[in-house]
Amino acid sequence: MVSGKQVRLSRLTENGKMLCVPMDHGVSSGPLKGLDKIYRTIERIEAGGATAVLFQKGIIKHMPRPPKIGFIVHVSASTSMGPDPNWKVRVSGAEHVVKLGADGLSVHINVGSKMEADMLRKLGELADECDSWQLPFIAMMYPRGEGVKNPNDPEVLAHVARVGAELGADLVKVPYTGDEYTFKRVVESCPSPIVVAGGPKMDNDLDVLRIARGAINAGAVGVTIGRNVFMHDRPEVIMRALRAIVIEDKEVEEAAELVAIK
Repeated sequence: MVSGKQVRLSRLTENGKMLCVPMDHGVSSGPLKGLDKIYRTIERIEAGGATAVLFQKGIIKHMPRPPKIGFIVHVSASTSMGPDPNWKVRVSGAEHVVKLGADGLSVHINVGSKMEADMLRKLGELADECDSWQLPFIAMMYPRGEGVKNPNDPEVLAHVARVGAELGADLVKVPYTGDEYTFKRVVESCPSPIVVAGGPKMDNDLDVLRIARGAINAGAVGVTIGRNVFMHDRPEVIMRALRAIVIEDKEVEEAAELVAIK
């Protein structure tokens, strides 16, 4: 028997792998390059072979046409101008996300923040709502706060990933540890499937591809790379290279050659 979550998750993935571009940064950081003309950028990402895009609810409401690929609505928000950018507040819920036609819902949780307790409560509540509405639930789990000395520490990332799984996430998104061997520890200790975050904008496209390859080698079910795709001069090209790795299981060098990345 097929569940509603399975149906929707099939629209966010291909062959069980997720290749998603988060584009929710307009709230936190403003209209960055690529987000200033977000609908054109989404078209280029679709052309590059992404399985899904992720954005805030207002983007789908004003979109000139429905997306051609799966989409996830993000329900967390804070701005870089606020008194505590690490405190992500809830701005929507599962029922409204379903009414928008979305295939999934995502939430951002900063473990280690002074407002961690508030965000953990939100995480648990949204997990229950998504179960009720049969909506795939993606928890973006980040170690951020005064007590976090090394946000890329594998043990720290294993802990925050486990929090997301324990409180009901269907998929957990975490930053990369820096190498596939330590990231494997994060993946293996998390009951929920893991997708890797893309991190800050990088100067070298090969470094982006190496993160994707390392994450897949470690057992991740996909990648969610934002700035390194939507801020790229050729987002469809870097997307095709990532697709070659995540969906087609190519090595970094082969994927780079396919799209002439150096």
